[in-house]
Amino acid sequence: MNILVVGSIALDTVETPYGTVTDIPGGSALYFSSAASLFAPVNIVGVIGSDFNLNQLQFNKNRPINFDGIYIEPGKTFRWGGRYHKNLNTRDTLFTHLNVFENFKPKIPGSYRKSELVFLANIDPNLQLQVLDQIEKPRLVVLDTMNYWIRRTRDTLIHVIRRCDVLILNDEEIRELTSQDNLVIAGKKILELGPRYLVIKKGEHGAILLSRDIYFAVPAFPLEQVVDPTGAGDSFAGGFVGYLAECGQFSKNNMRKALVYGTVIASFNVEDFSFKKLLSLSQITLQERYKEFKRITTY
Repeated sequence: MNILVVGSIALDTVETPYGTVTDIPGGSALYFSSAASLFAPVNIVGVIGSDFNLNQLQFNKNRPINFDGIYIEPGKTFRWGGRYHKNLNTRDTLFTHLNVFENFKPKIPGSYRKSELVFLANIDPNLQLQVLDQIEKPRLVVLDTMNYWIRRTRDTLIHVIRRCDVLILNDEEIRELTSQDNLVIAGKKILELGPRYLVIKKGEHGAILLSRDIYFAVPAFPLEQVVDPTGAGDSFAGGFVGYLAECGQFSKNNMRKALVYGTVIASFNVEDFSFKKLLSLSQITLQERYKEFKRITTY
């Protein structure tokens, strides 16, 4: 199954206790596709500026990633900078320059419009609606968002949520969206809006999959060193959606497995800056960690 992802493409500057990198490829669309393409073909829609070095996208030669939906506009590419502290759960945003991304209006190429799985990355809910209006009967729509949109475009966001099958939020976002501190109660309120499944990301504490008759939780994969947490959520989503595209069936058991694959993929992503680790990841290494995760969580 083909996957369509619509999201940001950025140049990131990141500082962590393990080093500093400047103007490295980032953004939700690239993190997601570098993970999802381990499982299935990915079609990307996004925008870059004329300053973006297209050689940085050459990894598609070894992956089933289609960049025909990337538009080049005069000006500078979206840039983001962040500094992580010794506790990598704490981050300061140093700058956010939207640049050409500020006026991004997603245009879905004709060849993408029959994509069976759609991932709406973290962008303005109004743009997410525009994407859905251009797609022909997708089998599964997966939605991501953030606190910024919850606070500023709540009504529109809820309209998008009603049109998705799977909603992915972190624990802070779901509490803000529902005004509920208890995640079980908050999850039930989200499911009442229409999604069949809700995924709650809890960072180093793992993830939860909820439906009307499922409560499934997994821990994070234990790592001795986390180098850069940037993009962990998008790579998690890439592993989750990618596995579903590969197996082609959205059964309850496959949804559980997708949560595990998302968790495992994210554990690789944070071991290096940008998505370098995912680009060098082999299926053998991926399956070895998946089996190890299964071993440590089975009793």
